[in-house]
Amino acid sequence: MLIYTGFIGFKHSLPLQARESAQVAQIFHSPTVEPSQPEQNSSPEEEDEEENPYSEFQPFDKVTADTEKLTGLFTLYRNQDEGKIYLEIQPKQLNKNYLCVTTLSTGIGEAWLLRGMPLDDFLFSFRRLQDKVQFALPNIRFRARPGEPTARSLKRSFSDSILFSLPIVSINPDNEALLIDLGNLLMGAQDLSGLSQDLGFVLGAPYFLDANNSYFSQAEAFPSNIELESVYGFSSGGDASLFSYLPSVPDSRAFSLAVHYSFSELPTANGYVPRLADDRLGYFITAYKDLSNRASQDNFIRYIERWHLEPTDPTAELSPPKEPIVFWIENTVPLEYRKAFREGILAWNKAFEQAGFKDAIEARQMPDDADWNPADIRYNTIRWSNSLNGWFLGIGPSRTNPLTGQILDADIVINAEVIDFLSGEYRDLLSLSQSSAISARQFEMCNPSPSSVIPPTSQGREIPADELKINRDAPLFRRLVNRYDFCYGASAYQQLGMGALSMDLGEGIIGNQEQLQAYINQYLTHLVAHEVGHTLGLRHNFHGSTMLMPEELNNTEITQSQGLVSSVMDYTAVNLAPPGVEQGDYFSTTVGPYDSWAIEYGYKPSGERFPEAERRFLDKIAQRAAEPELAYGTDEDYFGFNDPDLNPFDLSGDVLQYSQWQMDNARQMWSSLNKRYPVQGDSYSEVREKFNQVFFYYFQQARLISNYVGGRYFSRNHPGDPNSSLPFASVSVEKQRQALTILQDYVFDPNAFEFPPQLLNQLAPSRWNHWGNPPPVFALDYPIHDYIFWLQGNILHSLLDGDRLSTLRDLELKNPPGKTLMLPELFESLTQGIWTEVLQPSSDQGNIDSIRRSLQREHLSMLTNMVLRRVRVPEDARTLAWYELQELNGGIERTLRKKGDSLDTYTKAHLAEALDRIGKTLDAQLQSKSSKNK
Repeated sequence: MLIYTGFIGFKHSLPLQARESAQVAQIFHSPTVEPSQPEQNSSPEEEDEEENPYSEFQPFDKVTADTEKLTGLFTLYRNQDEGKIYLEIQPKQLNKNYLCVTTLSTGIGEAWLLRGMPLDDFLFSFRRLQDKVQFALPNIRFRARPGEPTARSLKRSFSDSILFSLPIVSINPDNEALLIDLGNLLMGAQDLSGLSQDLGFVLGAPYFLDANNSYFSQAEAFPSNIELESVYGFSSGGDASLFSYLPSVPDSRAFSLAVHYSFSELPTANGYVPRLADDRLGYFITAYKDLSNRASQDNFIRYIERWHLEPTDPTAELSPPKEPIVFWIENTVPLEYRKAFREGILAWNKAFEQAGFKDAIEARQMPDDADWNPADIRYNTIRWSNSLNGWFLGIGPSRTNPLTGQILDADIVINAEVIDFLSGEYRDLLSLSQSSAISARQFEMCNPSPSSVIPPTSQGREIPADELKINRDAPLFRRLVNRYDFCYGASAYQQLGMGALSMDLGEGIIGNQEQLQAYINQYLTHLVAHEVGHTLGLRHNFHGSTMLMPEELNNTEITQSQGLVSSVMDYTAVNLAPPGVEQGDYFSTTVGPYDSWAIEYGYKPSGERFPEAERRFLDKIAQRAAEPELAYGTDEDYFGFNDPDLNPFDLSGDVLQYSQWQMDNARQMWSSLNKRYPVQGDSYSEVREKFNQVFFYYFQQARLISNYVGGRYFSRNHPGDPNSSLPFASVSVEKQRQALTILQDYVFDPNAFEFPPQLLNQLAPSRWNHWGNPPPVFALDYPIHDYIFWLQGNILHSLLDGDRLSTLRDLELKNPPGKTLMLPELFESLTQGIWTEVLQPSSDQGNIDSIRRSLQREHLSMLTNMVLRRVRVPEDARTLAWYELQELNGGIERTLRKKGDSLDTYTKAHLAEALDRIGKTLDAQLQSKSSKNK
């Protein structure tokens, strides 16, 4: 057993190699006993003074008079007239750990302040210190076996967190229970929810807790939990300059938020055995550091987070569970979507059958007249939350026992904006400043809304990052991101909108309301299944989309039996059939082989009674990791690594082919938009919105293709696994060259972006000006040059990024000669493609149009910055940039000499200025070297 750090004098223990799971639970939760105190003799005079040992506190009967007594885990005394709630702590409840779960039960529909959002969950204990009760969070991150020197040191090495010291109001003379005023815990200036500290970060302006407008709205007591709800009034403090504009509330100076608190017991002696984690598949993890385990370099103990499922018949191959996992569909979910929600929940029963359980999950409908709160920890719910500008589609949080990883409660939130979005409210694109430091990868994962996507434009005001309403330094954001995988970012809205748009603009597709409704239900089933997967303990798997090849994606015989993807835990792109192919399923509505394998690992009974004994059993399951359909990669694998198979919103085992098809789809949609719109009853702003949707979709495909250049595949399988491979493998040189060719044709080619003037002159923005719909602050006309330049520049910068160039240089050592793309080939390919007019001139080539001139200037700037050491790139890249400038210098001189008289003024000025920049750059480099030599 292990001791974890806690209040000195009180020991709690955790098993490392316990023999009985019941013993494990008892060790976890055994009540602590204070050291006995020596008896003290008292004089007769002292006895008179001690007749009332509680005289320093208010009389118990007086405090509890006129209160409603609620008996449960803790006894509550509620005084409705005074707005007070007292909590009684019995002596045996002191120094014992309980679980606190906090949920935002009402919100304002902006930023993260949405109804149903999780706020926090943690262990706490009440500890008496003289005339006060401490509200303490025990430090359970470090543990050691009792009796060892390490255990004695541990208690004094790592501090607990004492959040509050609460005055004892009274003591019950019948049982010596302590009475505290919950207002001091839940209504103080430093409220337990942490919202008082978070709002300044979240909303960009200070808001203060208004005690006069804060109150308890709910109090219920049950044998194993108590449920409390506090309504907090917040205001700007009367200073008109210190508040944010919040269009979702009537007056931005003040609003109210309600927080639901659940205090509950931890399960004891229930037979639950913590299950060890394995990095070959993805579960959320409960971890602690075992300081007694000095034999291992990594002395962390990691348990997966999962529900406690036990088969009714352990001998049966397939058995119902003793207690199924029940999800309640909240009564706020619109009637027309409840069937999709139900199907998304029950889809996981297929996976649980591989773990030996039949009907492990149930879906129930919350009655309209239900007398319970969805935030009650006894109910697992799927909630429907409305917002004005939501930045996620769903979140699937679960609450666990932090000692064992056992999941105790789950509440999924689905953002109702997913439907509003499909109703045509795709907003015009606002400026995303280059200085906002939000990368394309960050944007796709957690950017606030689709309205934040646009290239920076000289014609409009740049929106700084702090106006995006998502402050990543906010304590609330850090807590949520560290605990949960958010689903999804702005790109999810984009994918969802593209499917609906394809019904409108796709080749040979004429959508109607019935088809659109079927599309929405298919997506909701997929979304709910994804979020339920999170609440079962599963993390994202961005390898899931690679299961089928492009030509299989629209074969419904395959997709409706196996699924479109190997895991619904991926961020799956909408499946749009290429031109000439009949459309199949848009989204996967069934769990895939990875999902079933992961559930088998997490839930299949082993028959063992302590974690260490399961190692061989679990390893046998995990050894299948090298099977292609079981490949796993999650958020931290995606960021900072170019694996072309590990991306959100891609699809198929050949993303090069699929993304090229999607760029063809996009071009066809632009053509249809020009032919079919506008029609009577539409507005020109709708044409602009549709054009923008297609434009960003086109960019997404180009970015996916660019991942192949310098790309590497990463595998999590272990040495000795059947058919295992090395962790890293390079993308073949043929695939890298193919990617460059596609990018040249679809992004950098002079004819890549050709739009009829009639279409461009229809792209007018919305002119509505009211709350929630302010007019665009940039120029009314559509800045087509800026948009195209943003797309081309983004891809070009990505290809010549210092990190990618360093990777390519390393790959030359990690692959046999001729088996990888080398830096000279990349530099030459880009220069030849971007400067075709001067390096590969033909008789019919002459003037350089404005789009090409912008691209060439940007490429030239990148090369000169490398040569002048303004950017960090490998030295080999600097010399190659110098070489390319020399080549360009000669090509431009030849072009001006041979064709100068036939070129228009734009082209001659452009080439002459480029020649001058190149000369000055090369001269500056020579001068720099000369001064260094001196």
